[in-house]
Amino acid sequence: MDSKNREVQNKLMKGLLDLVILQFLNSNPMHGYQIISSIRKNFGVYFGPSTVYPLLNGLAKKGYIKSQWDLSNERPRKVYQLTNEGYKLLSFTENSLNHICRKISNIGIRENLMKGVSGILHKSIYSAAKNTIPEK
Repeated sequence: MDSKNREVQNKLMKGLLDLVILQFLNSNPMHGYQIISSIRKNFGVYFGPSTVYPLLNGLAKKGYIKSQWDLSNERPRKVYQLTNEGYKLLSFTENSLNHICRKISNIGIRENLMKGVSGILHKSIYSAAKNTIPEK
């Protein structure tokens, strides 16, 4: 992938990072490092702790996720999970994103359709004009 495409992909990912995190947490509770690793593995982009943890804290403050400490391992870890409000936000965001994608797709289809219709009309008009103009 060239650098321009990578840049666009990174911008899209950054804009949708909260949605991606909510989607991961919808599957199962995760600690921060698992989230960072999952993003990198699934999307091929790296967002470090300085990006992910503030986002997690913001989602928690808004009530979309909750956290608790897992002390069962040698190293205590904060595990995040989706709340009911987070699930509602995830559903709404997914529906909104699907709606936007359909609209974008429809614009492309309409434009291509119009180009096709325009081309057919142009050929028909040219053909009709050619048949009505007497030849010398």
